[in-house]
Amino acid sequence: MRRRIPQEKKFISDIAVIDIAEEGKGVGKTDELVLFIDKAIPGDVVDVELIRKKKNFAEAKVAALKKASEYRIDPFCEHFGVCGGCKWQHMDYNGQLKFKQQTVDNVLARIGKVDTSIMEPILGSGETEYYRNKLEYTFSNKRWLTSVDDANEGLEMNALGFHVPGRFDKILDIDHCYLQQDPSNAIRNQIRAFAIEHQISFYDLREHAGALRNLIIRTASTGELMVIVVFAYPQEGQVELLMNYINNSFPDIDSLLYIINQKKNDTIFDQDIHIFKGRDFIYEEMEGLKYKIGPKSFYQTNSLQAYELYKITREFAGLTGDELVYDLYTGAGTIANFVAKTAREVIGVEYVPTAIEDAKINSAINQIGNTKFYAGDMKDVLTADFIAEHGKPDVVITDPPRAGMHGDVVQRLLEMEAEKIVYVSCNAATQARDLALLNEKYTVDRIKPVDMFPHTQHVENVVLLKLKR
Repeated sequence: MRRRIPQEKKFISDIAVIDIAEEGKGVGKTDELVLFIDKAIPGDVVDVELIRKKKNFAEAKVAALKKASEYRIDPFCEHFGVCGGCKWQHMDYNGQLKFKQQTVDNVLARIGKVDTSIMEPILGSGETEYYRNKLEYTFSNKRWLTSVDDANEGLEMNALGFHVPGRFDKILDIDHCYLQQDPSNAIRNQIRAFAIEHQISFYDLREHAGALRNLIIRTASTGELMVIVVFAYPQEGQVELLMNYINNSFPDIDSLLYIINQKKNDTIFDQDIHIFKGRDFIYEEMEGLKYKIGPKSFYQTNSLQAYELYKITREFAGLTGDELVYDLYTGAGTIANFVAKTAREVIGVEYVPTAIEDAKINSAINQIGNTKFYAGDMKDVLTADFIAEHGKPDVVITDPPRAGMHGDVVQRLLEMEAEKIVYVSCNAATQARDLALLNEKYTVDRIKPVDMFPHTQHVENVVLLKLKR
């Protein structure tokens, strides 16, 4: 039950931050409450302001920093604290890795009842800035104003940037983002300036009106570049005007595309793609394999660290060339194609039909002939008949979404009794839940966290399970 906080009880002094919560907030305690404190780090001593209070816990923010944690550093981005993208910039990277590993350890032990003494050290990201290969920005005619902005009369209200956390209709105008390498910042800033100068309207997120809606930039480790401009209600000639400007200003763009999206949501998966220049895809490369990345394709957003993640997955699988491998939640078949050369055959299953088409294309362009891909809901595809047709797998690789695996899929894994399961997860809590269910027939043999997203609380985790004898 949520309670109104009396003004005289909104502030609490000298709270020692002793832990970090799974969502990345610092944890402190009073005699009556557990406090989840935004932007607090273990080792800090802080005065806090309570924001929301329930029976036994409260959410709070730092009102004053009395003593700084050994892990606390100055954030490097001017947008930190308003932008919700890099919530741990105020923590040094070694501290981030320590607490990510600790989070995985706690969750697996508490929820999954896993013996975590075998856990291997977390693998940090080689790059902690400019590591993302895809960013999506939003145009808005309602810029989020800071206290500094409020003092400036006649401020430009058009913005191109990221949603302010908790506000769907407000966009933080971004000057420099440290997530994606050049020329990402230059493209965004020059498009914004050109649109304002030529009075091309920015989208109104409440009224669903305006010409410019989204900007998507994809880069690849090959150096190739894709830019997608999403329009809503452009006036005559505005599409050609802006797209010609982008083409002339950034001639190295390999794939310059645009979309007209007049739906109430920003998703582009059901929208037509228009090619303005080049092709409708770029190539990513990993260990000599080419991956065709289209505007709707899924690909791990940290290319360099994805390679490390897939190498760990392959190592855990321990393939010799004789195994039948099932790759569940295969996406665009990235892992399936990556391990195919060390397997007899790989069967990939994925819910999204367009992703399965990408997977088949990626096999074809790499001349991989021992993969098969199927689209459909995992619990409906992975049936006894499917297994009878394709064979009982020796190894199962599963990389489900944050919600983890459906109970029917877990049950099917227990029935299949593959010798090994390699479980790749972006959510240790749901992974732990599934491991507890799989414990009926499997033991956890190896655990390896991998940091894909520096300066955030998110962490991947790879677990090897072996069939009990």
